[in-house]
Amino acid sequence: MDRLSEMEAFVSVVDQGGFTEAARRLGMSKSAVSKHVASLEDRLGARLLNRTTRRVSPTEIGLIYYDRAMSVLNHAQEADDVVTALQEAPRGTLRLSAPVSFGTSHIAPLVGQFLLDHPEMKINMELSDKFVDLVDEGFDLAIRIGSLPDSSLRARKLGEAGGLLVAAPSYIEKHGAPERIEDLASHTLLHYSNMSTGNFWRLTSPTGEERQVRVGGPLTANNGTALRIAAEAGLGIAMQPSFILGDALQTGKLVQVLPDLANPLISIYAVYPAGQFVQPKLRVFIDHLAAAFKGRTPCDWFMPI
Repeated sequence: MDRLSEMEAFVSVVDQGGFTEAARRLGMSKSAVSKHVASLEDRLGARLLNRTTRRVSPTEIGLIYYDRAMSVLNHAQEADDVVTALQEAPRGTLRLSAPVSFGTSHIAPLVGQFLLDHPEMKINMELSDKFVDLVDEGFDLAIRIGSLPDSSLRARKLGEAGGLLVAAPSYIEKHGAPERIEDLASHTLLHYSNMSTGNFWRLTSPTGEERQVRVGGPLTANNGTALRIAAEAGLGIAMQPSFILGDALQTGKLVQVLPDLANPLISIYAVYPAGQFVQPKLRVFIDHLAAAFKGRTPCDWFMPI
């Protein structure tokens, strides 16, 4: 007889406390359940059940086998669920968290086409530069920029943007352009408060030397677009990822400062809770993002999707 059928019959007898209830739950005859259990005991050469006229209970060996059998049956069910899920059309609501600037310029344009292609899907997109807890706050997916902390979340890298130092021509005209990293100490620096490095910029000189610059200026903000606008107004020097700069460099609203620096690369990830398998709605949406961003160089992020 089939091993899984034998296991299922045995587990059901233990769960239900007898052959009659087990047969009812499994939708088969009592004699069929009894044959499955008897075949299992014969194959193993061990008595798994104590049988009396009033009740059926597992033996000591039966209890040990029961735990292992339950694990096997659960994994078998999960395997079936994975195949079923992979063949299902994506449907339902996807809760998505994304940073404001990147979400507005690069995620939002992709959401519309995705929903047109998948009419049974809905997306609840929350744009915030706050670091959300996916599990506690019930998000299916978050877009994260920069290095990822160690966690139980799963991640898929979507691309890399470049980090640039920029300022308005009016600021350079008034204060001059820094020629070395050391010169930044005498300039007004606009600070992004969500940086993983705190109040420091980590820069790499043209010779490969890594330096830290302490940032302290008149404006600290948790949104990159706000800092870009402040830089365009001539308020100071900002370190911005290329996906926020848009056409500001091409139109001359901003100019690059210390262009010979080895600009840091800023990774872009899709992160989601760990699980046995990825739901179709999540898998298809991440694939959609990955396909749209595939092949983008750090400089390509100057332009929106």
